[in-house]
Amino acid sequence: MSIQSRVRDEDSFDVAAMDRWLRTQVSDLPDAHELPDGLPQVTQFTRGASNLTYRLSYGGHDLVLRRPPAGTKAASAHDMGREVHVINHVRDQFPYVPRIDAYCTDDSVIGSPFYVMEYLDGTILRPESADALTSDQARDVGRVYVDRWADLHSVDVDRAGLSDWGKGPGYVDRQVSGWSERYRKARTPDVPDGENVINWLADNRPSDVAACVIHGDWRLDNMIMDTHSLEPGNQPTIIGVLDWEMATIGDPLMDVGAALAYWIDSTDIDIDPAFAALKRQPSDLPGMPTRESIVEQYSARMGFTTAHWAFYETYGLFRLAVILQQIWARFVAGQTTNPAFAPFGQAVQVLLDRAARARQGG
Repeated sequence: MSIQSRVRDEDSFDVAAMDRWLRTQVSDLPDAHELPDGLPQVTQFTRGASNLTYRLSYGGHDLVLRRPPAGTKAASAHDMGREVHVINHVRDQFPYVPRIDAYCTDDSVIGSPFYVMEYLDGTILRPESADALTSDQARDVGRVYVDRWADLHSVDVDRAGLSDWGKGPGYVDRQVSGWSERYRKARTPDVPDGENVINWLADNRPSDVAACVIHGDWRLDNMIMDTHSLEPGNQPTIIGVLDWEMATIGDPLMDVGAALAYWIDSTDIDIDPAFAALKRQPSDLPGMPTRESIVEQYSARMGFTTAHWAFYETYGLFRLAVILQQIWARFVAGQTTNPAFAPFGQAVQVLLDRAARARQGG
């Protein structure tokens, strides 16, 4: 189930111009006279804090449009071309991605690059919509979450045509220095300087363990489940993985650390209520694996050691703090008015505090 609403004024675009362009790319759209006002109905997916996502309803032919938000952005973020590139190249080996139908690089159409992909009809598991899962189903969801992750990290980079996509060895070093620089640039006076965590990460960097296709935002709420597979007695099945804007060739354990910063265990509610308030996925349901068991399952499947897990956990929490701080800085500057971003300043402080504890193993 995807939550949609009317398009926010600040996120609106010229639907007629988009439609004219799209008809030059997609041949089987209904004729304009078959549509109300001659144009598709456009609604906005309300979740997500980065690239903007819209549903285009052409009668019975639905599509999804993705575009970057307005305002100042990090140089490598919100790159539509990266999403299109990786989806098109991994699809043969990793079929759990939507089909890309069109990619527009002409800013004059709607004011930014955008792409249009197929609409996958299924269920996105969110905290408020997953309570019907039994503990056995939740356990199986956790298992498939890890299995598909390992499948992605097992994609043959050369066969996918992505061997020249990454920047080569030194991924861990680049991530630590890059996210540290982004935090310093985006910091506002109301958040900590984070230097204790930044310095610890710099001093404790392990070597890269491998160079794999990594997603960069591996969360249950970025996955579309086959709705029927969630019925009692069936095995949960992922039919689509979304939001590939941070995908690259990099160290897979950095991907694990980054993703598990979002994974809230059931015990976190008692230990750290403020951290639990950041919950974006139903990871605390009875039966769901803990972060520790996910690391164990993933490592057993991939053959990696967890000797440096304190580093990857600390990195993931810091990285998430930077992502939220970049959005918080836009919110403070008035570049976005999305009310969902109002708690992000406090969330940054919570994540930095948790990262400081994680580096000490607590």
